Amino acid sequence: MPAGAIPVDASSSSTWDRISSWVSEHKAVVYTIAGVAVVVTGAGVVYYLNNDSKSDASPKLSKKERRKRKEAERKAADTKATQSKAAVVEPESELPEINESSVLQLAPEVREQYAARLKQAGNKAYGDKAYNKAIELYSQAILCKPDAVFYSNRAACYSAMSEWEKVVEDTTAAIAMDPEYIKAINRRATAYEHLKMYSEALLDFTASCIIDNFKSESTAQAVERLLKVFAEHKAKEVMASRPAKLPSPIFVGNYLQSFRQKPRPAALDDSVELSPDTGLGQLQLGFQGLEQKTAEGYEEARQAFEKAIELGDLGEHEALAYNLRGTMRTLLGNHTEATQDFDRSIELDPKMTQSYIKRASIFLELGEPDKADAEFAKALEQDSEDPDVYYHRAQAHFIKGDLASAQKDYQKSIDLDKDFIFSHIQLGVTQYKMGSIASSMATFRRCIKNFPKVPDVYNYYGELLLDQGNFAEAIEKFDTAMEMEKQSKPMSMNVLPLINKALALFQSSQDFKEAEKLCQKALIIDPECDIAVATMAQLLLQQNKVTEALKYFERAAELARTEGEIVNALSYAEATRTQVKVTEKYPKLAEKLAGGPGGPAGLRMP
Repeated sequence: MPAGAIPVDASSSSTWDRISSWVSEHKAVVYTIAGVAVVVTGAGVVYYLNNDSKSDASPKLSKKERRKRKEAERKAADTKATQSKAAVVEPESELPEINESSVLQLAPEVREQYAARLKQAGNKAYGDKAYNKAIELYSQAILCKPDAVFYSNRAACYSAMSEWEKVVEDTTAAIAMDPEYIKAINRRATAYEHLKMYSEALLDFTASCIIDNFKSESTAQAVERLLKVFAEHKAKEVMASRPAKLPSPIFVGNYLQSFRQKPRPAALDDSVELSPDTGLGQLQLGFQGLEQKTAEGYEEARQAFEKAIELGDLGEHEALAYNLRGTMRTLLGNHTEATQDFDRSIELDPKMTQSYIKRASIFLELGEPDKADAEFAKALEQDSEDPDVYYHRAQAHFIKGDLASAQKDYQKSIDLDKDFIFSHIQLGVTQYKMGSIASSMATFRRCIKNFPKVPDVYNYYGELLLDQGNFAEAIEKFDTAMEMEKQSKPMSMNVLPLINKALALFQSSQDFKEAEKLCQKALIIDPECDIAVATMAQLLLQQNKVTEALKYFERAAELARTEGEIVNALSYAEATRTQVKVTEKYPKLAEKLAGGPGGPAGLRMP
């Protein structure tokens, strides 16, 4: 399938204004390389976590209004500072001597007065950075009158001295007295972060954001930072412990068919009897596995290509063997080993352009577009008429947002080989993204005329119609694609039309029940389909079924292929888990967290 895992168009006025792309820039690159076209609706790869933490709570202010607000805050701060300087602080000799015994002899109103005087003196000591003295004074104030502010102020002293356990102890006491005391919550969160108790820190910072209606940018940034720290730490553990596994067969199949299919070498044809104990025999088995287009077949192929190189004696097919093993390693996310295989393939046969293209795809996935460009240039030096090079270079342009160059290369790919459907589809997608709607629609109508039995054409045409709000015709196209998939590929049916139909039903009529049913059907057909998992998570979260959504976010992390993808998925899983915890710990905040109709609001992803 063609490329196009594109973030949702920010200019859209549909329901999708409320969502941000789960597929980060990195993830979008992965899907574009794999050839999964999620055209412009973001179908199936977006979650209902508001990308702008302040959008619901704080209307966007004009520059003039922001200046006025800043000026008012500055004047208020100046007034407060003046009042603070003017405040009379008693000499230390005149302060009452308080201990656990003497405080019992005091009347309640006297204790109240002494507490205020001791707090004021503590504030002065804190301002002078006499932290131990301030701690002593706040402690005496607490003996007179246990107060959340006194505990929080003493915690500030401990924080200045990096005594994080004591910060946690005092802020916890303050929060017990005032559960929505933001200053204390933030101080405890900071202490937890220093203690590397990231989940606890994230919970506190998130609660602070919600209580404060997402007004504090620094707190929102802390949430993002902690999500990233937690996810990166956890992702390394996951990568170190889990066995290598290929992604969904849809993903694998899409990657493989994004290259024009070439016939097998005659020496590896099924009519030739080859022993499985030889390198060539294993290479033959690998091709047979690929042709099954199933999860089992792809895994058999992966193992066969590994064994083929181990056995050796591949003759003129050695470069091809390294290319194929590198391909499967790329799909596993083993970039270093895959690159080494492509290096060896090119060394053995410099004219094998696919090895350059696949090496370029790794650089794109790693966020190194300049190196990818160099690989495409090398490939064209070997064969300037290879349509695959232009097609995949167009993918790279598309990822970088250079749509004009992408369009040019897609057209060149078509000129060199008009029978490769995905060049046509992606050209139509690019035209659409460039705003040439009429040209795009015309391209897809030609595709239907020239490739009437290809389900992908109807699926992606349906996505464009869906983006335009043409729900009835979009659903009709998705149904046609599904029926064709059933007839042509019953054992390896592409479930994307099912997922797209689910989203069309949701967008047109808020039919959650039917949308979920379609996603479940997709997962029965392909349990490894991360797009279906992502869609289920977003549908559940949109209904504020946070606990159920969490299961799907965690499943998405299990299905993630590379460390970067795992970090991304775990960030969302942990954000969702935090929503559950906040709701449990702060029941009064549940309504704020739900964000009213339209689903959860506020948590931003890194």
